[in-house]
Amino acid sequence: MAHEDWTVDRLHVALPHSASRQQLLQDVNLTPIEDLPAVLDGWASAAEQLEAARPLIEAARAHMKLRGVLPDDLETRDVTADVLRDTEPREGNRNDRGRGAA
Repeated sequence: MAHEDWTVDRLHVALPHSASRQQLLQDVNLTPIEDLPAVLDGWASAAEQLEAARPLIEAARAHMKLRGVLPDDLETRDVTADVLRDTEPREGNRNDRGRGAA
């Protein structure tokens, strides 16, 4: 899916964990409007990486179900931190999010 095809709702559905979905909604709601495109681009990139990995994940699940072990050639590196880092805005400062009209 191309970046322009993503909506906040589609991003929300594409994220596999409730914590990441909650972070997306927090980012959308607390990011200054001028920084929002960069934040959403980061989330779209993360969602695209997850979508690209889906066939490999499904194959590993099937292998595990059939044989009880993961495939020998499967790379099992936790990339959660990388994906979350990629959702960070490319410009702007997240520390400004506390500013509001309150």
